[in-house]
Amino acid sequence: MSRAGREGSYKWTVQVNARQASAEPAAGKATVTLVFVAAAGLMVSLSLSLLVPVLPRLAAQLHTSATSAEWLLTATLLTGAVAVPVLGRLGDLYGKKRILVVSLVTFLAGSLICAFTSNIGVMIAGRAVAGLSVAAIPLGISLVGTVLPASRAGHGIALISAMLGVGSALGLPLAGVIAEHADYHVLFWICVAGGAVTLTGTMALVPEPPVSGHGRFDLPGTVLLAAALTALLLPLSQASVWGWGNVKTTGLLAASAVLLGSFIFVERRLASPVVDIAVNTSPALLLTNIASLAVGFALFAVLIGTANFVEAPGAAGYGFGSSILVGGFCLLPSGLFMLILSPVSAKISVLFGPKVALALGAAVVAAGFLLRIFLVAHLWEVVLGTAIAGAGTGIAYAAMPSLILRSAPRAELAAANGLNSLARTAGSSLASALGGTVLTSQTITLAGQVYPSLAAYRTLFAICAAAALAGAVTALVIPVSD
Repeated sequence: MSRAGREGSYKWTVQVNARQASAEPAAGKATVTLVFVAAAGLMVSLSLSLLVPVLPRLAAQLHTSATSAEWLLTATLLTGAVAVPVLGRLGDLYGKKRILVVSLVTFLAGSLICAFTSNIGVMIAGRAVAGLSVAAIPLGISLVGTVLPASRAGHGIALISAMLGVGSALGLPLAGVIAEHADYHVLFWICVAGGAVTLTGTMALVPEPPVSGHGRFDLPGTVLLAAALTALLLPLSQASVWGWGNVKTTGLLAASAVLLGSFIFVERRLASPVVDIAVNTSPALLLTNIASLAVGFALFAVLIGTANFVEAPGAAGYGFGSSILVGGFCLLPSGLFMLILSPVSAKISVLFGPKVALALGAAVVAAGFLLRIFLVAHLWEVVLGTAIAGAGTGIAYAAMPSLILRSAPRAELAAANGLNSLARTAGSSLASALGGTVLTSQTITLAGQVYPSLAAYRTLFAICAAAALAGAVTALVIPVSD
């Protein structure tokens, strides 16, 4: 593929949007588009964390083991990781709205399967189908960046990008409410209702921009990518159960390295690859994705290091004996800050550049985790540290697509945004694996129940602060051409 496509990635989009702005019949049309695309991203993101606090109860009610119940999360992780770059590429080739609709159909179908069953195997299959919809967020980012007028595109992109964090943070308190007062199937019916509304609205009211991609779909590359990502993410998700020294863990990680190497070798020789290696290893995109991975790592640690932290008994030296409901609501301010600060991030990007916004957000995340290390005596202190980390995540997440927009060829915007979302997901998976290992390496026993020690949590928070600072430094050296 010619590198000439790079010439217009950002300026081309602004010019097209400027022309579209004069042709817009009303601002209301752009608002409707943004509302439905944002709602789709929110619902998909919400579903990713919705089951986290209720897994122990699900295992008991489904008469299965905790390990089997964990597959309700793992199945979504694996299919989502593969779907994000693949559906992104399909969006470039066949239409962003068309593939966004496909992703929402999988979300609705998977949610319906889970809502109608009490069989763990069928429910895992439903979650795997729903996981394909994770691609809705990068597809929505690319769609909004192309369809909205130039005056609103930046804010719209920031809002859609922030939804990945907002939904994850809001999912826990919502799940806490349902766990306390209703049957777990209600969680899936919420997804069904939200999926039906967003799918209908997207089909009827969201316009389809002109197709910008060219070439044919890369089936061999897709198969290799799926195998490589599965071999990488599966042992990361199961490391705390299998152990890092287990042959399954080491074998799959080694296989992932071989498969990724083979994937790169094959993709470099194709005229229409599923992932353009030359483009995505350019310094601007590569460094953006590395910084995104670091911030994604920190976000997931907010989730695993807050609810369980406050639900632990005070005798552990740090907990408050809170209910699942209270534990979930401790994350609510974090999610709200992510939502509120997404337009602020867009303004920072306009004034100082998106890499400054990304670096600032990552630095704020680090500050939040540093507070979490030292402030443990009161519940409000935990909420404060978590809210600050969430605020930083919102600023950072909202800035990432602007960097992609400036650096990726216009024919590959959806695929590039998909790869950026994959970097965030990989960061979260790594946080899950390392966080689980850290929290189980230093424990205390109270009344026969094992809890992570305060030292273990502080170690996790220190690792997260360091990762966020590394992301901030990486962001500052991203080369950006205006």
